[in-house]
Amino acid sequence: MDSKYQSDNAPQHTDIADDVIISPDTLRDDRLPPNQTRTRKWPVLDATGTPAIDLDTWRLSVFGLVDTPYELLLDEFRSLPRTRVFADFHCVTQWSRLGNIWEGVSTKHLLQRAGLSVDTGFVVLHAYDNHWTTNLPLEEFLSDDALLSDIHDGEPITPDHGGPVRAIVPKLYAWKSAKWICGIEIIAEDRPGYWERVGYHNHGNPWTEERFDGDMPESFTTDVDI
Repeated sequence: MDSKYQSDNAPQHTDIADDVIISPDTLRDDRLPPNQTRTRKWPVLDATGTPAIDLDTWRLSVFGLVDTPYELLLDEFRSLPRTRVFADFHCVTQWSRLGNIWEGVSTKHLLQRAGLSVDTGFVVLHAYDNHWTTNLPLEEFLSDDALLSDIHDGEPITPDHGGPVRAIVPKLYAWKSAKWICGIEIIAEDRPGYWERVGYHNHGNPWTEERFDGDMPESFTTDVDI
């Protein structure tokens, strides 16, 4: 059986160790946003396919409106202080995987190391797959439950799911949690990314169904097996 298949009820925050950060949305009585369906699987979706990434040359760049831009090799990233987050994961294609434990490095730590030059602004996340990007408010990226993750439910994140390192921003739809991340850019003015430029919502709050830029279509379906 697939190790990611959830054969039982969705994990609850009450079952989680004390040292794990609890994402606030997991405390809701109803953890499914409007028009979402729980999946016990972990479906794979992306824009252009899984890129081939050489782990020996992997880099994470933190740049833009920061005092000290820097780069990390994969071993350097893995040596940073670790954090774990219990969070739900909501895809814009109407499935939700509830009760994930992500492990990695908090976004706050990564940006504190760089020294932010601004109090407010925006983040553009850059990825290895054909220069893919997504944008989000700085305050969302700095949430206590946001991190760059290389471990999911105790196992290294596979390439299909965004490994070696992906972003996780639980408060927004999952496309904002960039797979195959290679850059964190801090900017003053918002700059839409790949999906945002082709009609997806600029913000992406699942609880208010910010799926598209404009009215949501009457039906929105996916051919992904959930």
